Amino acid sequence: MLSAIGSKLKEAVSSVAPIVLIVLALALTVTPLSGPTLLLFMLSAILLVLGMALFTLGSEIAMTPMGEMVGARLSEKRSLPFLIGAGFLMGAVITIAEPDLTVLAAQAPAFPTTTLILCVAAGVGVFLVLGLLRIVFARRLNWMLLILYAAVFLLAVFADNDFLPVAFDSGGVTTGPITVPFILALGVGVAAVRGGQRSEEDSFGLVALCSIGPIMAVMVLAMFFDPASSQYAAQTPELTTAWKDVLPELGVALAHYLREVAVALFPILLAFGVFQVFWLKLPARRLLRMAAGIVYTLLGLCLFLAAVNTGFLPVGYALGGQLASLSDNWVLAPLAMLMGFFIVRAEPAVHVLNEQVSEITDGVISRRAMMTTLSLGVAASLGLAMARILTGLSIWYCLLPGYALALGMSFFVPPVFTAIAFDSGGVASGPMTATFLLPFALGAVDALGGNPMADAFGLVAMVAMTPLIAIQALALVYALRTRRAGSVAAIRPEVEIIDFD
Repeated sequence: MLSAIGSKLKEAVSSVAPIVLIVLALALTVTPLSGPTLLLFMLSAILLVLGMALFTLGSEIAMTPMGEMVGARLSEKRSLPFLIGAGFLMGAVITIAEPDLTVLAAQAPAFPTTTLILCVAAGVGVFLVLGLLRIVFARRLNWMLLILYAAVFLLAVFADNDFLPVAFDSGGVTTGPITVPFILALGVGVAAVRGGQRSEEDSFGLVALCSIGPIMAVMVLAMFFDPASSQYAAQTPELTTAWKDVLPELGVALAHYLREVAVALFPILLAFGVFQVFWLKLPARRLLRMAAGIVYTLLGLCLFLAAVNTGFLPVGYALGGQLASLSDNWVLAPLAMLMGFFIVRAEPAVHVLNEQVSEITDGVISRRAMMTTLSLGVAASLGLAMARILTGLSIWYCLLPGYALALGMSFFVPPVFTAIAFDSGGVASGPMTATFLLPFALGAVDALGGNPMADAFGLVAMVAMTPLIAIQALALVYALRTRRAGSVAAIRPEVEIIDFD
């Protein structure tokens, strides 16, 4: 176990170090920060590394096996009502507890926080059921995505422009560190029981569909609210100015997020407990190992969230504001791209996805290739987001052609790559995006005197969109190479369909 923790720590250090060095370089040169602020940031970075290491280890030991076993049992029962009811309940309850959603809801004052969270949770629940039914009945993901995103953009025509960025952002934040490991594993479990040669392809795609539900749900919700109420009114994050406040702030945050993460994990543990008592009946030794994994997950996510919300969020806001106030504020775009390239490596759920992709594809898609491609995609999204802030460009000019290109590419790449690409979009837009990059954008918009609801919000949506194109571009390169080498043909085998009562 110690060797496993050591390996995860090395991986976490290599992921977090680049973004920390970039922030320090900025803080010591063009955007000066006070000593207490820098100390809190550095302590938070240490906690971030520890949290990532424990979380990824805990996900491997507990969260992934739990999701796979629950997913397998959902299929083995051969009961459609049970699949629909259990799927909706799990999707909705897990989403309510997702920390990223709470962060976004607190920064979108046009909607009551509870109303927005419940609306998004219902959207995830419905689309999780839709995703499970797709796996069971072996429906092609690209056609479903084409139809559903067509419905999304048709609905967007009737949505107010100030609400549109929040709606698309909600699709990205709901697939965070709590939901992703469980949902990914759920898809693997259901696909494995269904069987057939296409089970590899169908094991992905749940996260992609769960990202669509919140977008549509928030657009419908926005029809019942006055656009005039969408003025951004969230509190400006305050920097730490006194040395004596550094440790108390971290202590308060750790206590707060320990409670929050425990509440977030409880629904998953409760659902697994029900399955264990009535169907799984795992031996005590296996349960003890999974219990240890749950403790790692709890502590890891607590450390991670305390670090990013205490040390990274206010620094992100301050850096964005100071860079935008420079006479040469165009540097916002390249610096944001540089930060985006490295910051995705600090997203805990990204490592879970990359590990699962490598295992499912037998190393055909390596973890390094996935990470590099995701980094390039997120860097591009940050460049576009900063261009929007500097020019006031409507989000329509980014999202519509971006999704049109991504959906068009899905008809020319092996289906498994499309599923992985659309899953990766939701995974890339995790807590680091919500608590560092979004405040960075809000600080820049505030300094420039723009409209935060229309200009800053939408950044999460951009981060969720560009990996769809980048991963599928990687797939096209892979497909061309295999064709030239005369290897494997396209994956279109027969699929066994399970009969449900």
